[in-house]
Amino acid sequence: MISTRGRYAIRVLLDIAEHQQDGYVPMKDVANRQGLSLKYLEQILPALTKNNIVEGIQGKGGGYRLVRLPEEYTIGEILRITERDLAPVACLAEGAEKCARKDFCQTIELWEGLYDVINNYLDSKTIADLMK
Repeated sequence: MISTRGRYAIRVLLDIAEHQQDGYVPMKDVANRQGLSLKYLEQILPALTKNNIVEGIQGKGGGYRLVRLPEEYTIGEILRITERDLAPVACLAEGAEKCARKDFCQTIELWEGLYDVINNYLDSKTIADLMK
């Protein structure tokens, strides 16, 4: 399940993309337009900044803007930053210990296939797609 952190990150990036023609977009404006808590958005932004998704400046005229064009941001990339992993089962999660049953697991192909479908779909959608 995608958490509010991942869902809100997508909404924030979409809002910034739609409003950055005027320069840096203040987070208080994004929070108001999206009906989200400014304090919660301030907890999400460091991960987006650290991963070079947005850049921000403080002070008068400050705010955030996208580093790249909206069509260069996949939803999969954003969710992997905010969610860490999109694995449908624990044994496929990044950094998981090898499951003792993996070599004879009758369901592993099902879960690997689902994981591929999830990643391929989310990597095929961009912020620009959501702007349409």
